[in-house]
Amino acid sequence: MESHEGAAAARDCVLDFSRLSLNTFNADNISGDRKSDTRQLFLNYNRLSSLPSSVSLFYNLEILDISNNGLTDICEGITRLTKLKTLLAKNNRLDEFSLPKEFGSLQLEVLNFSGNRFEEIPLQCTKLMRLQSLSIGGNRLKSIPAEIEHLTSLEMLYLGGNLISDIPPELAHLPYLTYLVLCDNRIQSVPPQLARLHSLRSLSLHNNLLTYLPREILSLVHLEELSLRGNPLVVRFVKEMIYDPPSLLELAGRTIKSRNIPYCPYDMPYNLVRYLDLASKCPNPKCAGVYFDSCVRQIKFIDFCGKYRLPLMHYLCSPECTSPCSSNPQSDAESEEENSVPADRLQRVLLG
Repeated sequence: MESHEGAAAARDCVLDFSRLSLNTFNADNISGDRKSDTRQLFLNYNRLSSLPSSVSLFYNLEILDISNNGLTDICEGITRLTKLKTLLAKNNRLDEFSLPKEFGSLQLEVLNFSGNRFEEIPLQCTKLMRLQSLSIGGNRLKSIPAEIEHLTSLEMLYLGGNLISDIPPELAHLPYLTYLVLCDNRIQSVPPQLARLHSLRSLSLHNNLLTYLPREILSLVHLEELSLRGNPLVVRFVKEMIYDPPSLLELAGRTIKSRNIPYCPYDMPYNLVRYLDLASKCPNPKCAGVYFDSCVRQIKFIDFCGKYRLPLMHYLCSPECTSPCSSNPQSDAESEEENSVPADRLQRVLLG
């Protein structure tokens, strides 16, 4: 008996006005008690051009689906829905000017704006502190704002099918990000800072313009799926020698660091001490050198799971320095990375 009552109560919490070809939504015929009891409101698959202000009367609403309409704006009244957790507004005609100014005050956890006309991610969206899932796929986005770093609760970010050319390093400041989808864009490189996404399990980068990956990607210890198909990834051993001769400052710094010459902050100006702290160690295990600004960029293949070889970017201290990775699997300088990526760690590498 109790289970039937529970099911009836659950049904009472839901109002479904989907697929009714509605041009407007009038809540006058709905009782005050029913408005108060409603937790889920479905207005999807209608002909609404704007979100009616009457939705603000459902003040206990938790889920609102307004997908597949002709919406061009969302009314200010939505900001009064203080308990709203999920807003589904995909496949409409919304853009960055369609949201009310105080949209960022909502307590949303799930937001889906896929299939609209956004050219920018509205800054109001970057103020949704409780947001866990953000989908703005299939729009006209050209960039990702640095303010994305404010969404510190985000676990899933879907931005596939846009015109994005760069990934901002600020994306690495999302500690709980687990699923990152950036497929079908125009991305040419992946910032090494993404290695800080220690919770990341799935990274979708297929159908972009990538030719290599940063070697730091090996630090994503929880990564289980990496999708790279449809990128102009190099298919043979590629070696780039782009090298600017080191300055006198760098030569002096290299000498101090490689020979372990002792120094303390009182021996030299603060800016020089700070400069010495920025030294990067050459990844070649046979080389004890360091570098600062002047280095050799080299693309090498790293073996993933014993099946795929991915092109990763390496930075060496000089053209004479042998890379720790070699196209010859029998090389004495075989990379530590090749031996540190077991098959059971990265479950899916999608290249084709």
